[in-house]
Amino acid sequence: MLSVALRTLRSRSITFVGSFVALSLGVALIAVMGLALASSLHAPDRKPERFAAAPVVVRGADTLRVSTSIGDRVQKLAQPRAVPAAVVAKLKKLGTVVEDRSFTVRARSGPGELVAHPWSTAAFGPYEIDAGRAPHAADEVVVSGGWAKPGERVRTDRGTVRVVGTVRVVGTVAGRGFENAVFYTDARAAQLCPTSTQLAVDADPAAVRTAVRGSAGVQVLTGDARRSADADADRDSEALTAMNAMFGTAAGVTTFVSVFVVASTFAFSVAQRRREFGLLRTAGATPGQIRRMVFVEALSVGVLASAASCVLGSYGAPRLSAWAVDGGLAPSWFTIGSATWPYYTACATGLLVALCGVVTAAWRAGRTGPTQALREASVDTRTMTRGRWLFGAALLLTAAVTLGLALFSDPGDLLHRKTYVSRPMLLITAVALLAPVVVRPLTRLIAWLPARVPGAGGMLARENAAAGVRRTAAIAAPVLVTVALAGSLLGATATLNEAKATETREQTAAFAITPASAAGFDAATLRKLRAVPGAEVSATSSSAVYVLEDGVSLIKDEARAADPGPPAATTHLPIVSGRAGDLDDDSIIVNEEWQRHTVGEHVRVWLGDGTRRTLRIAAVMTAGTGNNGVYVTPRNTPGASVSRVDVALTDGADAHAVAAGLRAAVRTSGGQVFTKEQWVRASYPETNRTTRMGFLLVLGIALLYTGISLANTMVMATSDRVRDLAVLRLAGATRWQVLRLVGAEALMVVAVGGVLGLLVAALNLAGMWSALALLSVPTTIELPWTTIGAAVAACAALAVISSVAPAAITLRRRAVELAGTRE
Repeated sequence: MLSVALRTLRSRSITFVGSFVALSLGVALIAVMGLALASSLHAPDRKPERFAAAPVVVRGADTLRVSTSIGDRVQKLAQPRAVPAAVVAKLKKLGTVVEDRSFTVRARSGPGELVAHPWSTAAFGPYEIDAGRAPHAADEVVVSGGWAKPGERVRTDRGTVRVVGTVRVVGTVAGRGFENAVFYTDARAAQLCPTSTQLAVDADPAAVRTAVRGSAGVQVLTGDARRSADADADRDSEALTAMNAMFGTAAGVTTFVSVFVVASTFAFSVAQRRREFGLLRTAGATPGQIRRMVFVEALSVGVLASAASCVLGSYGAPRLSAWAVDGGLAPSWFTIGSATWPYYTACATGLLVALCGVVTAAWRAGRTGPTQALREASVDTRTMTRGRWLFGAALLLTAAVTLGLALFSDPGDLLHRKTYVSRPMLLITAVALLAPVVVRPLTRLIAWLPARVPGAGGMLARENAAAGVRRTAAIAAPVLVTVALAGSLLGATATLNEAKATETREQTAAFAITPASAAGFDAATLRKLRAVPGAEVSATSSSAVYVLEDGVSLIKDEARAADPGPPAATTHLPIVSGRAGDLDDDSIIVNEEWQRHTVGEHVRVWLGDGTRRTLRIAAVMTAGTGNNGVYVTPRNTPGASVSRVDVALTDGADAHAVAAGLRAAVRTSGGQVFTKEQWVRASYPETNRTTRMGFLLVLGIALLYTGISLANTMVMATSDRVRDLAVLRLAGATRWQVLRLVGAEALMVVAVGGVLGLLVAALNLAGMWSALALLSVPTTIELPWTTIGAAVAACAALAVISSVAPAAITLRRRAVELAGTRE
């Protein structure tokens, strides 16, 4: 049967070229994503940047370390501590001590965000004056990067401190590449940023360690460890985490799409040949020989396609990394490494998919009797095998059961990215397996109106699509995947964002006021706001609270600090038990996600600066979308600045008059007053850029690959219908009538795939909607109709072109010649 298999490969070249293209592209995508993922596992070792010339750097406590039964758990502190004054005094006896301060400012004519430091720290870069001189007055600065020249005046505003005014550039230093620096005098920097959390010390490291011994959390950094003192020391690890998430998601989805489409294409290519198998059985071939022939053909195509895919993968991976760097999704150092395991994994996957894709069809072909196979008509019968029913029903049941368990035990889990990315795969596979059950009735429903148009075209398109169930299901599969992924992934993020906006709308009273800088509002501005007639004001600041759950998990939760009393009137907190007005310095308002959330119960927590406290639960909020956080009083967020002011109207107050009074109160400090609807629009959540670009990468690859596979499958299907087209021509149909019929069938099949894809997306989003309803966040399901419409339109165009073009070429021959062509 080996020689027969090889001859078959030559005689049915279109079918096998189609299988080869689908498999090679699918495996190449797996290789590309594997290479990208492997290259994102390790970051290059970096040397210290800002303190490259500093002998020793001493940092205050910036991490919280809690001992558990399975080891220490560590979290970054929201409010790092300064080096204790007693330690600073000891260090000054050992040598020169320079206090470092870092804060951001913005210059209207500068390169975006500038990082400001005291001039004394410039020597540790080392930065050296290349033009002008060092700053001596409060309004003098030195800048890096050459964007301003000595003598120029620069207007600064906003940033992490309140720096509004004009400064004069008196000197410039060469840029170091890792920041756009601006240097103030030491006195002015200390005025703008009073807190210093790290020091540069010119002394013997051993003596410094002796001086800080016994000071909890204080770190002594020397050598490469000084890298931790850089402002963005974690940027490489954060970049790796983001890239792992993006490429991991893309790799998982791409692998699924590739395997799904390739398996569908291979199964369809074997199902096309049932008459050929019947002829071989009539000639004396045994069922085992038929199966072995099919497996040899699949193995031959698999080996060739896997080899070609490695070449394509090595070519495509560097271009993917360049795109990620150019788009800001990856740091400049990211390149594709020399890992080989992605190639082996992709090749093994390709061979496995090729063989698995023909198993069921080959088994069915081997079991078909000779005369029965030769008598088969063009109408597909028994398209749903017992195995297909079993696996399809099992996957559908699994999806339903896991959804029910998640809704019953932890609805919030359905809002996590890993969940709403993985769940569609289960439903897509289940719907694809069960698609032949609904293809015929769905086709008749879609074609109900076209079939009633005068002429036989609509009726013929409907009957052809309904009769060729396998062909229709195989062609609809790529469309199903594309629409389902676009609707599920983008729809999930849009629905979740709308739910968060709903929470903001329900919790905001009348006005929200934000400061001009991250330094927050000062006491004078707050007094002015509280003096506005008709306004009830609540000032809040941001920090964090840490809690140990299950004895091993150190959880960080966002904390809002507010004075006792006003939040109950100015912020509509989603309280389910207790009262917001009971909040005091010894209590906390938690949400239902906390393991312990009973009113009156005491919980042990760590505050944003690492201070350990035991607080009483005053009230409990719903978990919501996960952004409700906790509420404490300002005493439990020492050092946190006021970052927002919520305002409610007293009885009988005029909203316009209050708004005018609030704007007048913040005019000097540069704050901005938002009405309720303005605040909802201004704070409308946006999907994380990495997540958004990752989804676009996934959908772009899926659309490209499924588009090629759709065109490939359409060419295979059209080439198999030469006799059908000839019969239509012999029956009197013109060439253009036949081509219109082929195009209409293609559109109908795309419509079937689009409807099935919408069904999958709707079911997935219904699960998220149910979870949000259980979390007390009523919202609407958001479907990305524009994206779905564009995807369906692209698939429709490809399907029409890929079916009409080969049919037009075929119809150039005489109908009598075509009627005698072998299938």
